[in-house]
Amino acid sequence: MATAFNMTTSNASVKPSALETATVPHPLEQLSADEVRRAAEVVRRYAAGAGLGTLRFNTVMLREPPKRYQLAFERGAVPRPPRVAEVVLVLPQSAGVAEALVRLALPPAAAEAAPLGPPPPPASVAVWPAASASPSASSPSTPGAPFIGPDTVAPPCAELGAQLLLWRKLEGVHPLTSPDDNSEAEAIMKASPVLRQAVAERYGLSEAEIDEQLMCDTWACHNAPRHLAGRRLMQGFLYLKLRGGHDNEYAHPLDLTPIVDLNTREVVHMDAYDRPCSVHRGPDATGHNYSRSLVDTGVRPWRDDIKPLHVVQPEGPSFSLDGPVLSWQRWRMVLGFNGREGLVLHNLTYTDPLAPPGAPPPPGPGRVRPVLHRASLVEMAVPYGDPHVPYTRKCALDVGDYGFGLCANSLELGCDCLGHITYMDAVVNNAKGEAVVIRKAVCIHEEDAGIMWKHWDCRTGAAEVRRSRRLVVSQVSTFMNYEYAMYWYFYQDGTIHFELKLTGILSTSVCPEGEAAAAAPFGVRVAPGVNATVHQHFFCMRLDPAIDDTEGGRHVVVAEVEAVPLPPGGDDNPHRNGFRMVETELTRVAAASRNHNFNTARHWSMKNPFSLNPISGRPVSYRLMPAASPAVMAAPDSLVARRAEFARKQLWVTPHVDGQRYAAGEHVVQSEACMGLGVWTAQDAPLLGSDPVVWYSFGVTHAPRVEDFPVMPVEVCGFSLKPDGFFAGNPAVDLPPSRDPASKEEMGRAGGAGGGCCALPKSKL
Repeated sequence: MATAFNMTTSNASVKPSALETATVPHPLEQLSADEVRRAAEVVRRYAAGAGLGTLRFNTVMLREPPKRYQLAFERGAVPRPPRVAEVVLVLPQSAGVAEALVRLALPPAAAEAAPLGPPPPPASVAVWPAASASPSASSPSTPGAPFIGPDTVAPPCAELGAQLLLWRKLEGVHPLTSPDDNSEAEAIMKASPVLRQAVAERYGLSEAEIDEQLMCDTWACHNAPRHLAGRRLMQGFLYLKLRGGHDNEYAHPLDLTPIVDLNTREVVHMDAYDRPCSVHRGPDATGHNYSRSLVDTGVRPWRDDIKPLHVVQPEGPSFSLDGPVLSWQRWRMVLGFNGREGLVLHNLTYTDPLAPPGAPPPPGPGRVRPVLHRASLVEMAVPYGDPHVPYTRKCALDVGDYGFGLCANSLELGCDCLGHITYMDAVVNNAKGEAVVIRKAVCIHEEDAGIMWKHWDCRTGAAEVRRSRRLVVSQVSTFMNYEYAMYWYFYQDGTIHFELKLTGILSTSVCPEGEAAAAAPFGVRVAPGVNATVHQHFFCMRLDPAIDDTEGGRHVVVAEVEAVPLPPGGDDNPHRNGFRMVETELTRVAAASRNHNFNTARHWSMKNPFSLNPISGRPVSYRLMPAASPAVMAAPDSLVARRAEFARKQLWVTPHVDGQRYAAGEHVVQSEACMGLGVWTAQDAPLLGSDPVVWYSFGVTHAPRVEDFPVMPVEVCGFSLKPDGFFAGNPAVDLPPSRDPASKEEMGRAGGAGGGCCALPKSKL
């Protein structure tokens, strides 16, 4: 189910460039291609010496410094944190999984202190977090599973300038299925004599047609057959490309569903309908294509009533990207990227030009005020509603199953992004441990966002209006049939909006022979013989708020706010119209698992009680504004609900712990329960003073339409973060008056007198 496009492999023998050796990367910057190469080689050498056999590199990515240490470094209190690579590997010969940490620069003797303390023994330098460095009880004694811990660190590789800090075997888990895993799973399926025979017998395909036409959409195996428990599996949903490589295979699904063991490289199970189903091959099947090379423009010609619309910035964009540091007007942030989460935001701040009343004017452009310490999409769940085998196995936890970053697209100028664009490449890895550079994986641009504010004074006839502009930081990932386009929007009034656009192609299935079109019980007929099943999409964000708090949000308090009517009648509400906003602080983890309520305008406030607004006297805060999100339709005791417990509520709040990164757990492939929030929230820890982390879940129920085929118009969902008492007034009131000289008035039959509501006096134009 996972794939990646337009990737460039950096050969393992490539030497570091002068730029890479001459510059010091930001501590939160993604690993470079050279760092990936060196980390993989250190691990490869250790594994060879230990006789571990062939390695498959799953992910190689930055292990971020502990939060407290990073904050101390930013204050200048401690040395620069060392660069550490986190490497997850599959050991096919033993069907094992291992994790390694590699330090990517050897410190000068006694020149660096260890994180968060006095100089420790050299062996324990930079093993982060401490909890992750602890072996499982079984690791040291497991034959063939050597363990390198804090006191038995491997000697440094001087020629690589790197050192293995930790090696441990992971028991009872399967790491994500990488693009290479998906490609190999499809190859194993197509090469299987059992599968080829079944396809030939049921659908009359020749050997050559099977080679050319058969496509296997590979998915991680949710709800695997019990007899396959413990094996590293992938399943395949089969389709045919009847008209060449650009044909829409989702218009031609088959009824066979094989399962492969990735370690033994064989098909170990296969499901099929009781009777073979026919594949529609009629002439109208061409109408189910979307590719420009196959769309029949004789039947449906391209529209000719669209005139050009250009985004022109004659002076260039207003933002700048210096390494990973992005600045735009008063916003500043550090852009990170990894194979699991994809785009990550760090150290998001807003520069406020105004000083609090009575305080001296701030130096330079103003006060740098923290808003978010870190923000990312950490998990998804996409359960399907058909209760019959094999569709009971369709539930993708895409971030943990495949990697949002590993599946990132290369974006195209003038198509995916319009205007003056800056791109950021992403660096991930392949199964050999080689660096893979995804060109233009992140797009940065700015765009007009309509009116920011306006008022027309009915007494004077004067009008003031300001246009809104927003900064857009985006990434698009493809998971076989589906695209998820991620957009972070930053506005001039301090608002942040996150949006996911769902597009791509429906994951279709063949309808049982003889089923009437209108009788599709769990979806809708979208093409002859083709059903699209109802399903849900749930997304979970990890938001680490730092509202006006230089300690990274340690003092932040999360509260629920909603409208409550006053009791009718009486002295307090004699006209029965009264209501007010009521705030309830969420002081313990159990009380902080909450659902939205649009009847009461419920939202959540992330506030800093140690920073008060000079006007209202209340703590400065940001509101988390929810959008409509469905309930999980699967039963509470279903495997879907157990694995994706994060989707059960819209809001969760937990104390900050460095190792608690992903809502469903570190390794979710074929999991039987939630190993993240489900575990962490069971402790019902106190939240005040805990440096709280907010986990926000949202999503959509997708009841497919015929109009969603052959390719789906975007479905949009998301949420907003809005300043609430963070500023001493509207921070966008200082936007200068402007009028776009390139705008033209088209005089229709109704005519128009023009106007200057947004213009400066003529003497200044």
